[in-house]
Amino acid sequence: MLAFVFDALVILGVVVMTLGIIGIIRMPDLFTKLHAASKSVFLGVIILAISGMVVADGPIVARLILISLMLLVTTPVASHVIGRAGSLVLERVDATGATEDAGRRSSPDGRAVGMIDVESSPLTDKRA
Repeated sequence: MLAFVFDALVILGVVVMTLGIIGIIRMPDLFTKLHAASKSVFLGVIILAISGMVVADGPIVARLILISLMLLVTTPVASHVIGRAGSLVLERVDATGATEDAGRRSSPDGRAVGMIDVESSPLTDKRA
């Protein structure tokens, strides 16, 4: 019975990681690709580690738990560092056709349609 649980978890982990790869290929910009990569790798490897815990002995389970904890700490940190580096080199978010929280659509240049242009707003007039 444990062999079937192991097989099902391995297949689930591989499917999650494959969907993440498809997400990396299909997403338009760095930030959405980063989201797809970090989530799928983390979930896929954790599922694979759980599948190993189903059939392994004590020392192997301890190692798998340690690997899972290290991934729990390092994956968000690495994603943040890569996203921050992309932000520092002014990587643009491709928001063409995206809907803002207020229900407004985005224009092709990524700005929300109907939003105030901050640079030309009277509230940010540099002459005062």
